Amino acid sequence: MSTKKDDLLSSAMKRTSEWIFSQEIPSDVTVNAGGTSFTLHKFPLVSKSGYIRKLVSESNDADVSTIEIPDIPGGGEAFELAAKFCYGINFEISTENIAVLRCAAEYLEMTEDYAVGNLVERTEAYFNVVASKSLAGAVTILHSSENLLPIAEKVKLVSRCIDTIAYIACKDNQFSTSGRAEAGIHGLTSSTFSNPKPIVDCWSEDLTALRIDFFQRVLIAMMGRGFKQYALGPILMLYAQKSLRGLEIFGKGKKKIEPKQEHEKRVVLETIVSLLPREKNALSVSFLSMLLRAAIYLETTIACRLDLEKRMALQLGQAVLDDLLIPSCSFTGDTLYDVETLQRIMMNFLDNEMEGNRLGDEEYHVSPSLSDMERVGKLMENYLAEISSDRNLSVTNFINLAEVIPEQARVTEDGMYRAIDIYLKAHPALSDIERKKVCGVMDCQKLSREACAHAAQNDRLPVQTVVQVLYYEQQRLHDGSQLVATEPPALVPSKMNHQFSTTPVSDEVSILKRENQELKFELLKMKARLTEIEKPSSNRSATSSPLVITHPSAAKPPLPRKSNFMSSVSKKLGRFIRADGLTQGKARNKPSKDRRHSIS
Repeated sequence: MSTKKDDLLSSAMKRTSEWIFSQEIPSDVTVNAGGTSFTLHKFPLVSKSGYIRKLVSESNDADVSTIEIPDIPGGGEAFELAAKFCYGINFEISTENIAVLRCAAEYLEMTEDYAVGNLVERTEAYFNVVASKSLAGAVTILHSSENLLPIAEKVKLVSRCIDTIAYIACKDNQFSTSGRAEAGIHGLTSSTFSNPKPIVDCWSEDLTALRIDFFQRVLIAMMGRGFKQYALGPILMLYAQKSLRGLEIFGKGKKKIEPKQEHEKRVVLETIVSLLPREKNALSVSFLSMLLRAAIYLETTIACRLDLEKRMALQLGQAVLDDLLIPSCSFTGDTLYDVETLQRIMMNFLDNEMEGNRLGDEEYHVSPSLSDMERVGKLMENYLAEISSDRNLSVTNFINLAEVIPEQARVTEDGMYRAIDIYLKAHPALSDIERKKVCGVMDCQKLSREACAHAAQNDRLPVQTVVQVLYYEQQRLHDGSQLVATEPPALVPSKMNHQFSTTPVSDEVSILKRENQELKFELLKMKARLTEIEKPSSNRSATSSPLVITHPSAAKPPLPRKSNFMSSVSKKLGRFIRADGLTQGKARNKPSKDRRHSIS
């Protein structure tokens, strides 16, 4: 650093010595400005700078040889340009140095009171004629003004640049009030604005270079001039992706960010969230999920996080599974994913659906659609299955999240059964009571044939759940057989002969009978399994013997008293099967020997 500073000092001395040599007059004052020393003459400086004139006139030393200007905006580079102007040396004024020159001229009081056509007047003329006529120039000047505060605010460089950017952006963009009128001339229809898909303009990249407070003021000024808020979405996405880059929001672990940098990014994120459009579908769910993960990681205000959760709930029907897998940033070895946050998002979604249905019924008489509800229900079942393998997921959290999914959103219970099976497999140490609670969130009546077949042979499920699955499957077969048996003859074409008209019905009945017999056999095995489980331990043999299904008419050991509930269930199942529509009529005509084969 010292070497670099010495190089700057030597180059500054070299340049000023060239000015002095060209004047052929020895220097009589040394100016220390912004850490750089300049050997100059008093007269050209005093003739155009009111600030230096006051320092010389108010000094107690009649022959001032050193002048200190430590706080000049822009430092030594700005003073060097101002000194060149005092000496009449030509240099180029551009959008890159206009902000520094204007602020330095204001600080040094280089106004018309001390010289005609002074530096203040020259910089103002350049700004008004050249710099403020283009959006790129205004953005460059505004970006340069970030390090020139508060004097840049005093000379209104910041406010004028912001107003110029807002004016040009709204004039040239179709997503503003003025731009809409011009867009109609070019043949744009109203559908362009009802379902907007704004294209990011080239100047949007320039705005991402601004500091967050200037960026916020620019967007507010644009909306004040009629720029549509929903069109700000792509600009905010660009700014967020650039400013929040580097955050470890997709994994769990110790934070790898400095406290100062964390504070800056937290301010940026909270400001971006406050600027998000209120219109639905103005932003993608993936972008909102990214912001929510960053908000949890940076520990923003609760209001900021709740706002993002509500926004995600409004568009939850468009989300995919990856959008919901928000890592838990509690850093305490808790669950892998933030389950509580997703539960709040789901509750907000249900509240929105209820509110929308109420408004639709009362005001617009629109019947509620279940498409979004069913899509969200399927998504939540997939999410539940994804997090079920987490060993730190408690039974309470699993049940609470499963109960949030409304019944009308679950067409079948196959997704819920899959999540329950994964959870029971990942948590083998659960007690019988806990397994019953977990299985209690599933409606066995809505399982498909394939799921019922799997559940009937699933050893991880409680016995009561398996019996319930078999019962409802038997009831389904019974209802189906009754439907086939009571089918009206009018449905059969009259032109067919008797043989062809009864063959399909006979085939269907035979299939149902076969499935009925298979289910009866399964129930027999379950009853034997229940009897084996509930036998007193003293009556059990030292070694387990293979399961043997004896003839139903053989004597059976009585069940213990503690199994009264299961015994009653078995009896009900037996009475139900005896009352089956397919065998009831035949049982009346058969001898008692055949009837002994029914389940007692």
